[in-house]
Amino acid sequence: MNKPLRHIAIFCGLLVLALLIRDNWIQYVRAGELSAHERNKRVTIERYANVRGNIIVDGKPITGTVDSKDPFYKYKRTYVDGPMWAPVTGYASQAFDANQLEKLHDGILTGNDDRLFFDRTLSMFTGDKKKGGDVVTTLNGAAQKAAFEGLGDKKGAVAAIEPSTGKILALASTPSYDPASFAGYHDKDAKAWQSLEKDKDKPKLNRALREIYPPGSTFKVLTAAAALENGKVTDIDAPTTTPEPWILPDTNREMVNHAKGCENATLRYAMEWSCNSVFAKLGHEVGRDKMVEMAEKFGFNNGEIDTPVRAAKSIYDRNMDRPQNALSSIGQFNTNATPLQMAMVAAAIANDGKLMKPYMVDELRSPDIDVLEKHEPEEMSRPMSPRTAQLVQEMMETVVKSGTGGSAKIDGVKVGGKTGTAQHGELNKARPYAWFISYAKTDNGSPVAVAVVVEDSKATRDDISGGGLAGPIAHDVMKAVLDSKK
Repeated sequence: MNKPLRHIAIFCGLLVLALLIRDNWIQYVRAGELSAHERNKRVTIERYANVRGNIIVDGKPITGTVDSKDPFYKYKRTYVDGPMWAPVTGYASQAFDANQLEKLHDGILTGNDDRLFFDRTLSMFTGDKKKGGDVVTTLNGAAQKAAFEGLGDKKGAVAAIEPSTGKILALASTPSYDPASFAGYHDKDAKAWQSLEKDKDKPKLNRALREIYPPGSTFKVLTAAAALENGKVTDIDAPTTTPEPWILPDTNREMVNHAKGCENATLRYAMEWSCNSVFAKLGHEVGRDKMVEMAEKFGFNNGEIDTPVRAAKSIYDRNMDRPQNALSSIGQFNTNATPLQMAMVAAAIANDGKLMKPYMVDELRSPDIDVLEKHEPEEMSRPMSPRTAQLVQEMMETVVKSGTGGSAKIDGVKVGGKTGTAQHGELNKARPYAWFISYAKTDNGSPVAVAVVVEDSKATRDDISGGGLAGPIAHDVMKAVLDSKK
């Protein structure tokens, strides 16, 4: 071979090598990036080329699929009671992607998950159309309905948990939206999406998981647990040494009580009528570091609580000064919590001090109903001893029996609760949030713990408003769960 031909051959060889390297780089290294690229419509077209699997509640689908009459996107997602279930399902849209369970379990729902390889291969030989698998939730339909209807036109959220397992039984958020309104790829879908995006009330925000609020006096159950665990209180019916007024440490500011009889009140009485001074003083005596330790055992400051939808991080400040810690001990200053977090607090107390990791997907199933994955309950932490938990239960049950939480009473059932009115805004002038956390107990243990928050209510600045606004919703959710067990 002469020299020019050899050079041409080498050059051609280098071109082929470069092509092979580039092809492998695109196919393997950048495959995920290109598949997820916003301009790659093939993934979306393929996602809606077949019947999508369903999200299941109480053995019935709360989602569906219809022929969309579109030349590119053959099938479109539908929803049963879409606004009620949107905080659980999220949305699957031909134009606007997907979120929450629809997104996290997209592989199962579309049938593209590697675990469904056999089903896909079999359908090639049988001629059956590819179908997606199902996502079976832990949700209780009656509890969800009670939560959603209880919130009504109010802005707020509800989270309910089965304390012994961590199963999420209800997850409601209002105002809500209908995922079906923008499930397609047409002008009306775009208009619906834009309308939701511009809505100042943020209907697409999952307030149960993704919004944090000052928990107000509901946080006092955690402070009571910390005081008992750290030996600051040994008898819940013995007088505390709490002066009236009690002055915040390092300040001349008085801690204001909205209840009477708080001077030297017992811990039980202080819980029953929500004495700010008693709990602020106890939080100060326990100290910031021990309060942080207790809060973190319950899940505060943890940004990785996945249900599998990730919850926002609830906050108990690790760097507060002494007066700020005292205020945080009654759920004020910059302490913030999601409704899920406060449901976790109530659930751990009801479960004798054991906190189970919250979850809302029980099973992943193939199109032929084979179980691909089964979630097993998992212990998350033990914030307190069983004895401490039982003492806090006693106090919470007194709150419902004769204190501020009477609206949560259920005949023939032990109910523990704690009201809260959380002040917020500049100089605390904004309308307060009404809170209620609770649990119900039967002879077989506690089947449900609930947290309810109502925003922008007409509540006045006292803890009874939590019992008046949020308490009845918690009552209805607990009653729905109890009735479903009969």
